[in-house]
Amino acid sequence: MARPFPAVTVTRKAEKSLRAGHPWVFDTETDVPNGTPNGAICDIYSEKGSWLGAGLLSLHSKIRFRIISRNTNDRFDDSFWARRVKYAVDYRLNVMPGDLDCCRLIFGESDGIPGLVVDKFGEVLVVQSLSFGIDARKDVILSSLLSYLKDVGIRIDGIYERNDSQLRELEGLEQYKGWLERGFCPRGSETVVTAVENGIKYAVDIENGQKTGFFLDQKYNRRRVAELARGKRVLDCFTHTGSFALNAALGGAEHVTAVDVSETAVELAKYNAKLNGLDGKIDFICADVFDLLPRLCEERAYYNFTVLDPPAFTKSRRAVAGAERGYKEINFRAMKLLPRGGWLASCSCSHFMGRDRFESMLISAARDADVQLKLIESRGQSPDHPTLLGVPETDYLKFYLFQVI
Repeated sequence: MARPFPAVTVTRKAEKSLRAGHPWVFDTETDVPNGTPNGAICDIYSEKGSWLGAGLLSLHSKIRFRIISRNTNDRFDDSFWARRVKYAVDYRLNVMPGDLDCCRLIFGESDGIPGLVVDKFGEVLVVQSLSFGIDARKDVILSSLLSYLKDVGIRIDGIYERNDSQLRELEGLEQYKGWLERGFCPRGSETVVTAVENGIKYAVDIENGQKTGFFLDQKYNRRRVAELARGKRVLDCFTHTGSFALNAALGGAEHVTAVDVSETAVELAKYNAKLNGLDGKIDFICADVFDLLPRLCEERAYYNFTVLDPPAFTKSRRAVAGAERGYKEINFRAMKLLPRGGWLASCSCSHFMGRDRFESMLISAARDADVQLKLIESRGQSPDHPTLLGVPETDYLKFYLFQVI
């Protein structure tokens, strides 16, 4: 039976990548038939005519196709997207039972819905649609998501779109943000919502906060810090909205200092401390961590647990060397500041800074600081941000816990 989709042929390089499980075909790896509409579903074939999958076309992006199926029986109607949504939600209900108040419900390619991110904060969903083909189908997908969440007893009373990412420009899509009101539970004008993670309340600014308003991927890493913080003096660098600091304080830390260069972030972190009855139990400093750590070393300030959770120092492969220098500087300074037997949590959220390179940087920083690092554990992102083996872009968060000896 003839298939109703435009056919495209890809290079052997692309074929090899697709057969290994990667879901992207780049613009240099294929030609698109004239007249094929942007966002169309196309059949992908090898040079020898083997069917490799079906993908969504992005005419303006270097990622020319994003694979949505490797099953020739799929028909890509509303029920197809409803199944994808069900699989995504059921996965989280199983791996994070009872822990979906703060949760990523859809993580793009990892859930077979490329370019779509859906985060849940309490009873509000925050959505980013970052590919042309998915953007054209988001109403169907979100309608299915709301329906299935209702079926499993999860109430949603608003959907907010954070489509202000520059990545949309690469797809030929406009940037905007606001409540989605086309029959999708309009909520009103309030864009600061309260969500609970690890028993801690957060005010989440879904309109102006970074990404979707809050970083969910460190959920269980924060819990681990809380478990280790009892009785310690904790320095939380790049605190953003105070998440590691709050976990440490509620975990029984003797003292916590939280640092961020953004005054807005510090003020929100202070508010979150008050929200959890921790007003006065955490010191907040608005400062550049690169400047602060050397000064604390000179002052011989005493902290025996330091958390380094910086923003991504690189968003491209070309800038990795410079990013590595930045990571080494803050880790070196943190190691110099900590006493022997102190504890260090060190993170990177850039997938371009791979694990091998990050570990090599840590070894180099420790050598320069004249210390050794005893590895407690190496962790990644929480399971609501699932990693696909063979797709390095989905494995991005590195989280290491050490004792400095």
